[in-house]
Parts: sequence; structure tokens; C-alpha cells
Amino acid sequence: MAVKTVVAIPDDVFRRVDRLAKQRKVSRSQLFTAALIRLLEAEAKDELTRAYDAAFADDRRDRFTDATARAALAGVEW
Repeated sequence: MAVKTVVAIPDDVFRRVDRLAKQRKVSRSQLFTAALIRLLEAEAKDELTRAYDAAFADDRRDRFTDATARAALAGVEW
């Protein structure tokens, strides 16, 4: 099932989208859908990163955790 919608896009962006869709041999709708899916997936990853950062924020760490992490990483070749 698909939902039709109307969005306002600047002319120059529309021309670029049109060219890219032709190059890839897909419809503009397919191109817009693919772009939006990538944006939504990236946003989900960003939300996960923010949640992880909040859970392990500096104010929640202690000296033992820092020392343990340093010791564990000391032997890792970067």
C-alpha cells in the first residue's frame, strides 16, 4: 500500500533528484522512498547512540571503572 502526498521541494533540488532517478533508472517515488528509509535508519542509530551515551555518561563512571577500562585497553593494539 502506498500513500500519496504533496511536498514542496526547491526547484534545484527537484532537478537533481530527477537527474539521479534517471541515472539509476528508478522513479522519483522510489528514490524519495529509498532516501527517507536511509534517513530513518540513521536516526534510529543516532537515538541508540544517544541512549548509550546517556547510560554511560561521565558522571556515572567511577575511578575503578576508569582504571579497569584503561588496563583492559592497554594491551589492545590500535
